[in-house]
Amino acid sequence: MTTSTEVKASTAWYNVTPPTPKKPYSSAKALDDISALSYALHLFLASHMVESEKFCHECDPKKERLYFATGNGLIQCVKGLMSFEDEDLLSALKDARHGNAIASQHRKRTASLATRLAGLVVGSLNTSGVGFVRSMSDVERHAELVYAESLFEKALLGIVYSGDWLAFIKEALNMRTTINIYRQLGRYLEVVDAEAQARGEGPEDSSVDAHFRSGVYLGVGLSNVILSLMPSKLLTIVELFGYKGDRQAGLAYLQKPGGWSSDAAEPTVGVEQEGLRRATCDMALLIFHLVLSSFTIDGVDIIMAQKILDYHLKRYPNGVFFLFMQGRLCICRSQPAQAVESFKKAMSAQDQYRNLHHISNWEIAVAELALWDVPASLECWRELAAEATWSKATYTYGTAVCLLQLGSNKRREEAASLMDKVSKLRQRIAGKSIPLEFAYMFLGIAHAPRETVIAQMLPLVEAVLAKLKSCADEPSTYEGGHGYWDDMCLAQFLKGVCLRSIAYPVRLSISQGDAERDASAAFEVVYANAGKIEFDHHFIYYAHYEHGHKAGARQHLELVMSGKPLEGPGVSRKGKYSMENALHVRVHAALEALDHKSRL
Repeated sequence: MTTSTEVKASTAWYNVTPPTPKKPYSSAKALDDISALSYALHLFLASHMVESEKFCHECDPKKERLYFATGNGLIQCVKGLMSFEDEDLLSALKDARHGNAIASQHRKRTASLATRLAGLVVGSLNTSGVGFVRSMSDVERHAELVYAESLFEKALLGIVYSGDWLAFIKEALNMRTTINIYRQLGRYLEVVDAEAQARGEGPEDSSVDAHFRSGVYLGVGLSNVILSLMPSKLLTIVELFGYKGDRQAGLAYLQKPGGWSSDAAEPTVGVEQEGLRRATCDMALLIFHLVLSSFTIDGVDIIMAQKILDYHLKRYPNGVFFLFMQGRLCICRSQPAQAVESFKKAMSAQDQYRNLHHISNWEIAVAELALWDVPASLECWRELAAEATWSKATYTYGTAVCLLQLGSNKRREEAASLMDKVSKLRQRIAGKSIPLEFAYMFLGIAHAPRETVIAQMLPLVEAVLAKLKSCADEPSTYEGGHGYWDDMCLAQFLKGVCLRSIAYPVRLSISQGDAERDASAAFEVVYANAGKIEFDHHFIYYAHYEHGHKAGARQHLELVMSGKPLEGPGVSRKGKYSMENALHVRVHAALEALDHKSRL
């Protein structure tokens, strides 16, 4: 078990002389570079990203070393995905391809076609499977692992950069190769570990080094988790090719390098015994439990995330990634005020990768909406719109809805000007859009403190409903004669969401009877008037989703997934409704929770 003294000692890595790779480089000694790359990884995790890049370049100026090629490729991959700039993505693709080529040079040569065919008859030829991996040298096994890792990076970057179906199909084939390699290496570990146990030397074969083992666990674990996250329709196709993701097995694999378990507060793998990819496995677990938990429920373990986070914050107290995840943990616990503080710490931890500031700023903007501190949220959206490149439309829209909420003619004029720039968004303004809707779409209401929902959000909706009620007898007198039923259903929908949040708060399990009853009544008003809506048809479907957060919920969720039009008799809709894909992700997670008897 890792002791607190051991963790504290591990933070003193920056006081030691950095390991220097031996020169000239020899592929036979490629594994000697692991200690130096481990130092570079420590630099990166401690928020010294530029120093980490510089160290990698100084250690491998010719870009010929197996582990530095893949290490540099991973750093550039992270940079590219953070910015989404074509220049950064192209640079990352170039490095990933180079890392893949270097790994290929170190791999064991595959047998000729004739030899492989003979191997199907004579198993002792070891032309495939466990026998083939067993016949490799240690360097060749590591090269096989690195090849799979760099191929995964290249495939991911290729899909993001190209964004077309042809590229997706091409890179999906690369993903298939990656998964096959990980499967083969994972099977190899299972066999040699079983043999060691049979000899009384188990439970693991001590001849397999921790760096290789942690890499295999990372690959097998991620493969299982990623496949398990696929939509059911796509998963059906994938399973035809023999691929199936076991989420629980995948998470268990990711926990192995650190020795994490639900029974113990501390990991059983110490700093001196850990493999190179242990931190990456822990980061993958944190992303699943604290980020992907917004889209899925099965397997999410907030307590496990807390343990992993506590361990790494002791080890890297200024690590931007772990400070950011501390903020996500607070969001998952509906503690937006504490989350804002953590995200601000993450921003102050480093100023080398500006794009990391943008990610934190996004989270702060949404957290401030959960607190209904609209001026603070506006400040974040303005900064994002000015500097960030991920989604200019969303940042501009966020700025506009905050201006609308704050009021005044000058702000409304600026909001109208900004809305005109958001060509892909068709939301109407000047009384026909409720800014609280924006908070809802990014889970701002779901993670808002209960007192904020009661004291600030619900009164805002009630005020809009009062205005609508004054035009109930003559809807044609409302806002120029258009949009009455859209706004009425939207307001009723948001009222239902707020009341549902009060009835079933994230941190409490006590049902508030009146809130539950009134929430259902609000959603029923939306259904009753669905046929009168002119534009905002999507709230009918979202109302069924929100109505599904109670006993007997499945019928509402299955209605959304049925594909049937829910606008009412005589109403036709062409194509998809707004934000349909986003809703399907949420409904899929809700049905998953019902299947596993988890709380929605």
